[in-house]
Amino acid sequence: MTARFESDGSNGGPPPRYPDRSIRVLDERFADVPIFNAAVERLFTGCRWAEGPVWFGDHRCLVWSDIPNDRMLRYDAVTGAVSTFREPSEFSNGNTRDQLGRLVTCEHRTRRVTRTEHDGQRTVLCDGFDGKRLNAPNDVVVAADGTVWFTDPGYGSLSDYEGDRGPLELPTAVYRIDPDGTVDVVLDELARPNGLCFTPDGAHLYVVDSGVRPGTVTRYEVGGEGATLGAGEAFCDLAPGTADGVRCDPAGNLWAAAFGGGEGFDGVHVFAPDGARIGHIALPESPANLCFGGRRGNRLFVTASRSLYSLYLNVPAGPAEADG
Repeated sequence: MTARFESDGSNGGPPPRYPDRSIRVLDERFADVPIFNAAVERLFTGCRWAEGPVWFGDHRCLVWSDIPNDRMLRYDAVTGAVSTFREPSEFSNGNTRDQLGRLVTCEHRTRRVTRTEHDGQRTVLCDGFDGKRLNAPNDVVVAADGTVWFTDPGYGSLSDYEGDRGPLELPTAVYRIDPDGTVDVVLDELARPNGLCFTPDGAHLYVVDSGVRPGTVTRYEVGGEGATLGAGEAFCDLAPGTADGVRCDPAGNLWAAAFGGGEGFDGVHVFAPDGARIGHIALPESPANLCFGGRRGNRLFVTASRSLYSLYLNVPAGPAEADG
């Protein structure tokens, strides 16, 4: 049976019946993850292309990017209010936080990765490699050792809609920034490296290639004290569509924002550590990225096309997702 999204009632439509039929259990390993009386909620709409959600537990809020509108927005989980966090945002895309709680952001227009200090000032972490400008950094994660890993597929420089059109000066790649500022290419074999995340133990890195159809997710072993990546192994494909952002939950399941397959496919696809697809959350819009947050780390936030969605789940809080 094809899953379909039902209105949460907040926009004047009918409220959903429980359980929410947009949430599909495909394997018994996912059976205890959905909560019977928790439905997908649309928290905000009015973006042009929503991306890069990051949870700030110490402020009980979520920050995300609205790339074509050149702004970042802030959702207050206490009041439900949405306000402007930063405008202009340099056409920001992916966001994350480091171990000190500082915001790390990929910026399309400036072709750089920045860190927002606690006083609001921005520090440039990387804006080039080998004497050339980056293409358009896309997504970013911070490893347990403080290294910053980001993808640079170049999408933000292909038009004037999500940045400034310009030539791609470097091969598409995944980069690592060491705490001392050294920048290295760690992966250059993918057509368009996009979303990325580490497994909970930091032993593997997942990377999405959205430049092939169907899109793929490859798992790489992290070695050499986090300095290198081993040979990759195919983890899953997203036929007939592709994926964008990905996150791991504390159990090691991979949650992928998937789109390009149309109604009944677009949404969040959940994969067990062995690569089996075990769950699906259908959405009425094409999702771009996702993260966990909330008071207990059990609230999934998804940025999808024009909107921000959320869903409470039975997942334990990870170290980076619980309130600070």
